[in-house]
Amino acid sequence: MTAIDPTHIPENLYPVLDALCATGAQLSQVIARGALGPSLAAGVGENSDGDQQKALDVMADEMFEAALRGTGVRHYASEEQEEVLTLDADGAWALATDPLDGSSNIDVNVTIGTIFSIFPATADANASFLRPASEQVAAGYIAYGPQCLLALTFGAGTMLFALDPGTGRFELAQARMQVPTQAGEFSINASNRRHWIAPVRRYVEEAEAGETGDKGRNMNFRWVGSLVAETHRILTRGGTFLYPSDARNGYENGRLRMVYEVAPMAMLVEQAGGQATDGTAPILSLTARELHERRPFVFGSAEEVARIAALHG
Repeated sequence: MTAIDPTHIPENLYPVLDALCATGAQLSQVIARGALGPSLAAGVGENSDGDQQKALDVMADEMFEAALRGTGVRHYASEEQEEVLTLDADGAWALATDPLDGSSNIDVNVTIGTIFSIFPATADANASFLRPASEQVAAGYIAYGPQCLLALTFGAGTMLFALDPGTGRFELAQARMQVPTQAGEFSINASNRRHWIAPVRRYVEEAEAGETGDKGRNMNFRWVGSLVAETHRILTRGGTFLYPSDARNGYENGRLRMVYEVAPMAMLVEQAGGQATDGTAPILSLTARELHERRPFVFGSAEEVARIAALHG
């Protein structure tokens, strides 16, 4: 991975970051109006993978696409669009995004977010994204919750910024986030237990056994259903997140997208001292083969992720 010194960011990357921050700040205001504005959780169609799109999904995608035009983004890949768009024909960057992660939580006032990943652009639009995850030059998320937060990495540590409501600017809140090595929490959708593969079931049973089991300590269970919220909790206080493959039709490779969700979150977590795997290989060693490819995803505190990988053999 080629790290960018955060104090020496390429000048032609600043307009991209400015557009992401400005749009995130605008979007946070739209979300904060909630029930006082139009229904953001209303279904408006399906994306290319057959997942229901909410009004806020489409609105966020349109806002980021418009804001990034003229900033040097050559290729724009969105989870909400089937094909890669060309924004600036001579741009230096390729940006992938899940414009609004956590759609199922829009109407219940739970933290949702925007996830993004930046690669150097190549002449081939798809090839700009279908490359080793380790070639990302930047990754981040914007969390829309009680605070509007930006987590950002250029491959030299993970930084945290908070939106100052008074100035409308994202201010540095933490120069280097650090995931605790040992976890006290684990996160998985327990309603799918009957579909889990054996290594996942074994890990959860170990965690549930607490101080009476092999771990020798109690673990708390958490599940939000919003990847940004789950990631921010783990970056803040440690833990482990699992969205594995399972026996259901269509879940053979989990449900999270490699390009838009898995790769950027893996970069953020690893730059904060955590680990990320698909169960058998580190995420940052993998290459997406399709734009909307799904990938099993396990990340969090290094000690726990190593144990999960060991159980997968």
